[in-house]
Amino acid sequence: MRRILAPVIQVDHLTKVYTSPVKAPGLAGSLWSLLRPQSREVRAVDDVSFSIARGERVGFLGPNGAGKTTTLKMLSGLLVPTAGTVTVCGFRPRDRRPDFLTRITLVMGQKQQLLWDLPPRETFELNRALFDLDRTEFRASLDELVTLLELGPVLDRPVRNLSLGERMKCELAAALLHRPDVLFLDEPTIGLDVTMQATVRQFIATWSERLGATVLLTSHYMDDIAALCRRVVVIDGGKLRYDGGLDVLARRYAPDRRILVRTSRPSTAAEWTEIAGFTEVDGRLALLATPEDVPRLVGRILEHLPVADLTVEDPPLEEVMSRLFKEGRS
Repeated sequence: MRRILAPVIQVDHLTKVYTSPVKAPGLAGSLWSLLRPQSREVRAVDDVSFSIARGERVGFLGPNGAGKTTTLKMLSGLLVPTAGTVTVCGFRPRDRRPDFLTRITLVMGQKQQLLWDLPPRETFELNRALFDLDRTEFRASLDELVTLLELGPVLDRPVRNLSLGERMKCELAAALLHRPDVLFLDEPTIGLDVTMQATVRQFIATWSERLGATVLLTSHYMDDIAALCRRVVVIDGGKLRYDGGLDVLARRYAPDRRILVRTSRPSTAAEWTEIAGFTEVDGRLALLATPEDVPRLVGRILEHLPVADLTVEDPPLEEVMSRLFKEGRS
């Protein structure tokens, strides 16, 4: 009989409601708010449910203000839900039990735990003490992280003298020294250049595969999601909009293929009359087509245009997400 494993992350009807004061503008409004204070409820997260299995890497997507960071803070125990239940590694996060805290990590691209005036090595030593790590295991973990992230040259330089990319790599190392089972990553590549984004993505993939770690990742860079996640959970306005495969989402909201053509010379008017509907994208000609029409159109393009390069690709993930959010608000 096949054994069914319990999810590492289980979220059921999760809700977080904030009370926000309401005040009319001007002096009169200020005085009235003192005499008759009014407020309104803001549902940052509204009845969200999902589960994540051990070893999954899941993208957690939504526009600004959708409730992503609020959800991650409830999953890590920094916020207490208004309603619903959450378990992570069998623990209730709000209890903040030491055994729970050693099983997770939360990395926020806009926050830092590094000690600003000291070298990263000092923060690593502090984390060793906080997590009561065995020195031999700590040294093995640190050596592995230093190798994977190429941190050797920066370990003994003050954090204030490091570049943003170097600091982000050190943040990841500090967060992973205790080898957590669950990684909550909130915009880990924000502000990084393209090369450093790719480096961080490759590291996250390698580290999670080595340890079998579960990853819940938020990012506004869709390249992060496409490279790391086969499944996405999408929320908008605090509500769950989609939970499933990234490929299924793309087929549902952007089923067309994009044909990109670079010509060896400027095309003539006669050649253009043979194939209509092109637009220009980054110096190339682009044409949207259904999967069924792609072979026929590629044949016509090769026959009538001076093709130097031709590729067929799925529409960008940004376009898929844009269509999803527009449908939810219509």
